[in-house]
Order: sequence, then structure tokens, then C-alpha cells
Amino acid sequence: MKKTVLGLASAAVLGLGTVSAGAAEKVAIGVPSWTGAQAIAALLKTVVVERIGGEATLVPGNNATIFQAMHQGKGDIDVHPDVWLPNQESFTKKYVDGEKTVELSKNPYEGNQGFCVSKKFAQANKITHIADLGRPDVAAKMDSDGNGKGEMWIGAPGWASANVNEVKVRDYNLLPFIDPIRAEESVKTARVRDSIAKNEGYAFYCYKPHAIWYMFDVVMLEEPKYDPAKYVMVQPSDSPDWYKKSKVMTKDALKNVQIAWSKSLAKRSPAIAEFFARFSLKADDVSNFAYQISGKGRKPEDVAKEWVKANSKRVDGWLGL
Repeated sequence: MKKTVLGLASAAVLGLGTVSAGAAEKVAIGVPSWTGAQAIAALLKTVVVERIGGEATLVPGNNATIFQAMHQGKGDIDVHPDVWLPNQESFTKKYVDGEKTVELSKNPYEGNQGFCVSKKFAQANKITHIADLGRPDVAAKMDSDGNGKGEMWIGAPGWASANVNEVKVRDYNLLPFIDPIRAEESVKTARVRDSIAKNEGYAFYCYKPHAIWYMFDVVMLEEPKYDPAKYVMVQPSDSPDWYKKSKVMTKDALKNVQIAWSKSLAKRSPAIAEFFARFSLKADDVSNFAYQISGKGRKPEDVAKEWVKANSKRVDGWLGL
């Protein structure tokens, strides 16, 4: 019979060591490309290995790949560390509500997202609203490739939010002035740093929590107030005609961000599943994690181990102690 979280954690506290390799519970943690998700994935792994005495592997993947693997329940990927809702609602509706093969945490933290520019660029050009990016004088100052349009980073390939932002650029009537760009987040960060150093214009998708707020002096632009009637988003996983069927003309609602895991984990590794059910973070925790990684260039696993050591009482709570 497998030990519970309480039993495993107590053994560690009493100096009895972790469970033997043959009895260790196992989990495969999905790792999406954004920094916050990488940080949380490393934190989950650290707790599983150091406090539960289990085995944990990190598996890179996008949202579709991770949710599909959790649904299959074979242990290829067991957990998604950073599910943003309603961004990824198409996946939760399918696998959490429909197939009922994936469990969603009941302990979310709050997220916010929009579009940012540097504060200096905003003040110099009187930019306060997303519509200001459609002014010809502003777009010209954001044109780095000479094609007559400014560039705006809308997210990384595979991000549900990037699809939302692509629709927003169209429905905010910015396409005549702005080219929506998809690239890895590291490309965006480098471009933000470079544009500020050179006093150039640049706009980009931004969200809280995130390291960007610790790294640069940026401001989030105003958008029309969230209106569900004007926010109809169909993801590519729902329809090949997603772009045509979608209409997004308002700001996103505030987000609930949490982890999700395969329900099959409760049978294969019950102690780890119990830990996931209790796991919770605050937005400031994630922003700081992301800053340590993106801003200071530290390894996610080093940041996670340091945090676990400094916050043992919170970890005890996750383990039911």
C-alpha cells in the first residue's frame, strides 16, 4: 500500500528518509514555454522530490499536447502547471467538463492581461489606449523593418492567448497599421530591452503576474471594458475556421490561473495527487519566480529549491501537515 502525503512528509521530517526507489510515486510535469509556467513546474517537481520522496520529470509541450496527454492518463504528461482561464477554456470544457479525465485545481490565483508599451514611449507620444497604436505617427515609430507597419508581439506559437490577440488586432481595426508577431517569449524580452535602450517604439502582449513588471518600466494600455457579448473566441482546437468565427472587441476578463492534472494520477500516485489538490500560489509569488528566472538569469530549479526551503510552513500546508 502506498504511503500518503502525510506519511511521506512525516518520514522526511523525522529523518527516516524518503521511500525506496521501487515504491516512489512518479509524475511527469508538462512545461509550456512561458516563464511563469516553467517556474511553477520546477516548484512542483521540487516538492515532489524533496518533500514527498517521489520522482518527477519535466516534459516540454504546448497546451494541446499537455491536455491530450493528461486525458489519455498513461503518465506521459500528468499535470499542466499554469492553466489560464478563460484563455484555455476550450481544453477545460473538453477534458474537465466533458471527458471528465482531467482535474482542475480549486485554488486559483488572479491574472490580468493586455498590451503594453514602455512608459517613456507612452508619455512621449500620448499613448494611453489600444486605439492609439492605430495612429499613423505611432505605428511609424514602431516600424523596425520598413514595411510601413509597426510590429506588436502577440504571444508565442501554441499559446491560446496569442490566438485571442490575433483576433483582437483585427477587431480593434489595427491590421492596417500593425503586424501581429508570434515568437518565443525570449525574443519579446530582448526586443523590449533593445527598444527601450534605443528609444524606439514597441508594443507587446503583457500579463500579470510576470517578470516584465520587475524588469522594465512599462504600462498596460486601456481597452474597451470587458463585454461577454463582444467577446466570442473560438480556438483552433474547436474549429479550423476559428479566426473567421471569432469576434473579440473588448478587454479580457480577469483570469483564474491554476494547475490541472490527470485524474488517473489519483490511482497511480495518490500522494502527489493530494498535494496538487492543496497546492496554491499568489500572483506575487509567480511574478517573483519569473523575475528571478528571466530578469536575473537563474535556473528555475534553483529558484524553486530556494523558495521551498524559505517557505516550509506553506509547503507543509500543501502536504496536509
